[in-house]
Amino acid sequence: MNTVVPNALEAELINEYQRGFPLQSRPFAVVAEALGVAEAEVLTTLRRLRQTGALSRVGPVLRPQAFGASTLAAMAVPPRRLGKVAAQVSALPEVNHNYEREHRYNLWFVVTGEDRARVAEVLCRIGEDTGLPVLDLPLVQDYHIDLGFRLDGKEARRRARLGRVEPLRLSECDRRVLAAVQDGLSLEPRPYRAAAETAGCSEDELLARLQTWLDGGWIRRFGLVVRHHELGFRANGMAVWDLPDALVDELGERFAEYPFVTLCYRRPRRAPDWPYNLFCMIHGRDRATVEAQFTRLATDCGLADAPRALLFSRRRFKQRGARYCTNREAYA
Repeated sequence: MNTVVPNALEAELINEYQRGFPLQSRPFAVVAEALGVAEAEVLTTLRRLRQTGALSRVGPVLRPQAFGASTLAAMAVPPRRLGKVAAQVSALPEVNHNYEREHRYNLWFVVTGEDRARVAEVLCRIGEDTGLPVLDLPLVQDYHIDLGFRLDGKEARRRARLGRVEPLRLSECDRRVLAAVQDGLSLEPRPYRAAAETAGCSEDELLARLQTWLDGGWIRRFGLVVRHHELGFRANGMAVWDLPDALVDELGERFAEYPFVTLCYRRPRRAPDWPYNLFCMIHGRDRATVEAQFTRLATDCGLADAPRALLFSRRRFKQRGARYCTNREAYA
């Protein structure tokens, strides 16, 4: 996989529009005016970034559990079977991320669905199809889930935590709007109009819903969603900690303040196989940097003796946005 070296306009788009993308009828024209270029140049640049793989999509990053249910799952797969099992898992529309990590539990993936029953159904089917147990680790509390990467060394803007957000009760129109935007906007001058036509509503109605979801915290951010590997962030480690339950919230909030912590959340233990209850992701350009940052967390927070592990990713089998509205028949 080659690293993409963005030109000046590409870098500016990535740095400035991973969040705060305009919810206006001609958003690329608004961006172009702010950057002093033509709308057509912005669109051409984004298409080029998408073609190189550096850009996944332009659209919403949904807060976990806000539009349905999700879970982080893991399996201990015999190495000789890993490729085949990973392909089985990645083929499912409910799976949006799927990675090999350095651990006995070597396959880690995220499953989303319209409700918890659907997620449980998918996990059960994976277990039946592979003959392997599946570790189910649903989100308990998030402290920082707003993944973004700047290329200029500055810290990505972090949105203030909004506390717990109740899942939305989606109307049929809500479902159509979500389905129309969850995979990203079309790269054309009037992308919201195109999405509204797909959703069967007016452009104004679609924009109003997106703004409401963003203001309420159900959408964490709206903008460019990039792929970190292609942009040179080749090392990523999932740091997991076994901490006293009474301290998890305090330490999770503290971890979330570090600029190198890209995700941080609490998940349940699964004794005896999985003792860890606090997770955070550290993304960096090399392994040594990530290891040093992991050590710094332990040292700064007085956790030098706390049970912990750092699971580096080895292979990326699948990476795309969460889909809460999927075609059930695709999994029948």
